Amino acid sequence: MNAASHSPPQHSNRLIGEKSPYLQQHAHNPVDWYPWGDEAFAKARAEEKPILLSIGYSTCHWCHVMERESFTDDTLGAYLKEHFISIKVDREERPDIDKIYMTFAQLTTGSGGWPLNVFLTPDLKPFYAGTYFPPEPKHGRPSFRQLLERITELWKTKRADITESAGALTERLKGTAEHEAGNAFPAGERELRGAGQAFLHEYDPVHGGFGHAPKFPRPSQPLFLLRYARRFGEKEAVQAVLHTCTRMAAGGMYDQLGGGFSRYSVDERWLVPHFEKMLYDNAQLVQLFLDAHLVSGDVQYAGVVRDILHYVKRDMTHRDGGFFSAEDADSEGKEGKFYCWTNEELSKLLTTDEFKGVSRYFGITVAGNFVDHSDPHPLPGQNILSVVDPKLTDTERATLSSARQKLMAVRTKRVRPHLDDKILSSWNGMMLGAIARAYAILGDEEFRETAERNLEFIRTHLWDTKEKALHLRWRDGGRDSLQLLDAYANLLSGVLDLYEATLDPAHLQFAVELAEAMMRRFHDSADGGFWQTSADTPHLLVRVKEDYDGAEPSGNSVAALALLKLAAICDRKDWREAAEKTIRLFAQRLHQTPHGVPHLLLALDFALQEPKRIIIVGDWLCGSTRALLRAAHGTFEPHKVVMGNHGLVESFARTLKGSEEYSLAFCCTATECRPPTRDSKVVNDFLRAGTLTK
Repeated sequence: MNAASHSPPQHSNRLIGEKSPYLQQHAHNPVDWYPWGDEAFAKARAEEKPILLSIGYSTCHWCHVMERESFTDDTLGAYLKEHFISIKVDREERPDIDKIYMTFAQLTTGSGGWPLNVFLTPDLKPFYAGTYFPPEPKHGRPSFRQLLERITELWKTKRADITESAGALTERLKGTAEHEAGNAFPAGERELRGAGQAFLHEYDPVHGGFGHAPKFPRPSQPLFLLRYARRFGEKEAVQAVLHTCTRMAAGGMYDQLGGGFSRYSVDERWLVPHFEKMLYDNAQLVQLFLDAHLVSGDVQYAGVVRDILHYVKRDMTHRDGGFFSAEDADSEGKEGKFYCWTNEELSKLLTTDEFKGVSRYFGITVAGNFVDHSDPHPLPGQNILSVVDPKLTDTERATLSSARQKLMAVRTKRVRPHLDDKILSSWNGMMLGAIARAYAILGDEEFRETAERNLEFIRTHLWDTKEKALHLRWRDGGRDSLQLLDAYANLLSGVLDLYEATLDPAHLQFAVELAEAMMRRFHDSADGGFWQTSADTPHLLVRVKEDYDGAEPSGNSVAALALLKLAAICDRKDWREAAEKTIRLFAQRLHQTPHGVPHLLLALDFALQEPKRIIIVGDWLCGSTRALLRAAHGTFEPHKVVMGNHGLVESFARTLKGSEEYSLAFCCTATECRPPTRDSKVVNDFLRAGTLTK
């Protein structure tokens, strides 16, 4: 049972037939919920009622709270049915809808979040927005019922004013989606240097990370800083990133027993997490810790990568290879209960030596380090595991290992947090790329097998071979019909990583198909950039070109970087031009507000110089090829592409001949190729030239 409580089973509404786990959570509310679609809109127009649009996701803590407090209330449900048309949307299945109305909330209130509750006219124009509303007036905020009554009164007495205001606000909303196209390429090293300096200005030298509490990892930002350090020789940026990675991995935000990161830390020390785990966060953090490992050579970062991926394989993978979306923060109605321990509990479970070691290493106390705020009976003395004293002797390390095994065995018997088991092609693309790179860098064969199975799942269940169309969501045997840029861009990036890790020509073929489909459906050839949705997506007030790299990088940023790499591999000038035009479209953002586009900075950094090319000639399945691949991926060199000499690679690569006995690597710059080599050290030295890791 999900951590969120639900109404008695005698209630059911129109969400009962939906696939989304979030919508299913609300399918037994006494609220007369509708899914987003024609039926709800037609009813709103026919009955001349305002629309309550409520947006959230299945592992959202405050969404659960508001459901328990308000949406399970029979009286409130009856009031909503009488005066409103109520629509529920899963933001993870419809990020396009969420983007529009979240932007409205931020424009009109200065903030946003989930649950997002927006009131619309019957023609879908917003006129009021907010997030969580309590059941009783609190801290100067009206209760949800008071808000509903006030809007009902205004709808009856001042509908014309509301309609006029909604129209004006909608025009303002549309204005935020406009970007001025440029013909020059104004973004360059100036923007990269300015962004790096701005990010370092926010660096916390004590606890790591950037900014203040709450602290989000935002992996694109430290990923960029490593590239900034390489380009400008700023080793202080490398230390900032490595310190941040070390502190994050030691904190309570990292699951010290089972692997994987929570979404963010509520404090500046990375100690107390918001406990939900998201697939997209962990995918991006794998990429960050891989780069940290390459830059530093520190095997501890590689260990974090392995632990994350073992967590994903163990707890977040469908039996056929797809990756699930998220795990909840709550279990048994209490946030973090699955992960926390009391001093008494540990003392009874462990031997004396194990208890002493665990208490010192993880900082266990009787009082605890986490305050449970749940009502009506908060749990006392809760300890989040975080590394407080990492210095261990070999004996202590062995003792700690045995204690961990005992703790993990007990924890697996606890009531697990709710699992959001929908499979999104966008987030799967992120994790696919992360696992592929982990295989390429660390060499663990299980990672290649996991990546290959995942791609096969996506191609079987989410890719329409005939239509060359990628669906966003699959769950319980069914897929949706939505076409989103994020899905195409992230999967393209992931498949490209898998190609570079294996040199399987079939993966390159699929990457090309994805790129062509993405260009056809979303590219704006006139002004540049990519639309978030296809042109035939119904019921959207605004067609958006997303440029914000928040918890997830935007489709435009991912598409630009992936196209630049694919263009270099396949010698496709049209793709390079599309990527460069996308960067130009958002050049003002790169210059003025780089914090909003850190992943696009990665694309800009890649675009400013010709990448080094490692062309490996030989059977892509043989051992000598794999040894050269490990060398090609074993150095921090972000300005490179790795390719074979078969399939849709550039024409020059296809002319290269190898040896019948062993594979050869050709190390090429923009103007020349060095003599072929079978020596991994030669490949390493070529890539290390001019980097911080030489």
